[in-house]
Amino acid sequence: MAGASTHGGPPPDGGDEPTTSVEGRPAHRVDVLLGELVERASEFVDAQRRLELLQQANRAIVGELSLPSVLRRIVEAARDLVGARYAALGVIGTDETLEQFVHVGMDDEVVARIGDLPKGLGVLGALIQDPRPIRLSLISDDPRSSGFPAHHPPMTTFLGVPIRSRSEVFGNLYLTDKSSGGDFTTEDEDLVSTLAATAGIAIENARLYEESRLRQLSAQASAEVTARLLDPAEERDPLAFIADTVLRLASADVASLVVPGDDPGVLRIVASSGEAADKLIDLHYPAERTLVSLAMETGRGVRLGAANAQRGFFIHLTRYLDVGPVMAVPLAGRSRARGALVVGRLRGGDVFRASDLELAEAFANHAAIAIELSEARRSQERLSVMVDRERIARDLHDHVIQRVFAAGLTLESVTTGLPEGRARERVSTIVDDLDAVIHQLRNAIFELSDPQPGRESLRARVLEIVRQVTPSLGFEPRVRLVGPLDTVADPRLVGDVEAVVREGLTNVARHAHATVVDLVVSTDGHLLRVDITDNGCGLPDGGRRSGLRNIGERARIRGGDLDLGSGPDGGTRLHWSIALS
Repeated sequence: MAGASTHGGPPPDGGDEPTTSVEGRPAHRVDVLLGELVERASEFVDAQRRLELLQQANRAIVGELSLPSVLRRIVEAARDLVGARYAALGVIGTDETLEQFVHVGMDDEVVARIGDLPKGLGVLGALIQDPRPIRLSLISDDPRSSGFPAHHPPMTTFLGVPIRSRSEVFGNLYLTDKSSGGDFTTEDEDLVSTLAATAGIAIENARLYEESRLRQLSAQASAEVTARLLDPAEERDPLAFIADTVLRLASADVASLVVPGDDPGVLRIVASSGEAADKLIDLHYPAERTLVSLAMETGRGVRLGAANAQRGFFIHLTRYLDVGPVMAVPLAGRSRARGALVVGRLRGGDVFRASDLELAEAFANHAAIAIELSEARRSQERLSVMVDRERIARDLHDHVIQRVFAAGLTLESVTTGLPEGRARERVSTIVDDLDAVIHQLRNAIFELSDPQPGRESLRARVLEIVRQVTPSLGFEPRVRLVGPLDTVADPRLVGDVEAVVREGLTNVARHAHATVVDLVVSTDGHLLRVDITDNGCGLPDGGRRSGLRNIGERARIRGGDLDLGSGPDGGTRLHWSIALS
């Protein structure tokens, strides 16, 4: 009984006593130990599985050299590693906001309904300001939370870990809602932090590879641009080639070159490539408060994550395109910015990086050189044409007209010895024909002297004044126009020369009683001179000099001089000169 009482009676606490034992231990304790063993084995297997996933993720990340692909692999690996439903990687921009946001877990329809991607506010911004891991059981309960936009799926748990590259925080990994439920654990944080360390190395490698590739492509393209600029047989506009090259190297959707227009305060697009290029080319628009004028005034490139980020500044690309990221780089000339290179990507495209801006700046310099070379080449061609036309006009005046005029005088003298009759009339008719030929030759000389008929050039203005004053003189002045006068384009300066020529010739017509007047307007590119010499009686004593004072004042305002003296034949010589630069 005693034995019975020991094993058959109820235990002191009233429970059922196990009927078997193993090595003196109760059977239920064996079950507990077996359960713990199974649990630990399961944890070990899970840990081993997660380590294998981490190793696979590390290998996949390190083996990728394209930065966009690296970022995508990092996000996918982080989500798989901790079993999260949503994962994202935010790239921090220079303004301490997220300039890129790579995400997985949401379908395209949900993303479209949400609209703009996060910029780094709330909990996401807290990780930017203080780059240390954050774990939350409920996002909405955290005082740093700023809520979710409309149509955003609900999220509860959160794990954030910074990614460092080149000793700086490149961005942050964000994970929400474990698929198995529950909070993110310390082990989850350790695994993601380890992945983030590998991700930093992979990002740096991808950056170095991308920069090396871009430098190589840039060097090749620069060499090609230089060769095209220096090739006189190149027919294609070098500016259009630069726009095409920047479009390709920057992986952009549109690129255009903008320069100041002919009218003050107006910008003009001289080259465009990519989307809507045919609509943008030769577009004119006001320069005030534009992204181009901002780049030109500051002399520095401007990067925007979105075209509407620079409030109040007009970006011409938005007139025809739904542009997102955009950058503008000034065209640095020798003394001032000659315009800007504007490059854009459509909305939703990746923002431009610092390396993109550096590449655009290199090509903007090429564009500035191209513009200056193009202008210098056109000026040289115009100068060559003007010199050639001037030589032809001078030869016609000095040789052809003089010989025709001499022939006419000879025939006219012959008529005096002829009796009245048919022969004398025929010779007189020939003399009249020769006078008409001389007049036609003079018109041809005037047209040759003005390489752009119809344009109010300095040559045209001078010749028009001569035509107007000739009836008052009673004879045609002898006119010489020397040097590249049509490069003088300042309307006020042309007006000054017009006033000097008119005043000088009018004085001769009124007071000099001259029979010969020589007018020479000349320039060597540095000085502009007007010389009027007659064989008359000179300036009268005590006469009115208000007109001469006026043209003298015009010379002094421009740092020039007016000199009145005697001519070689006893008349008057007026010399007016100013410096052009």
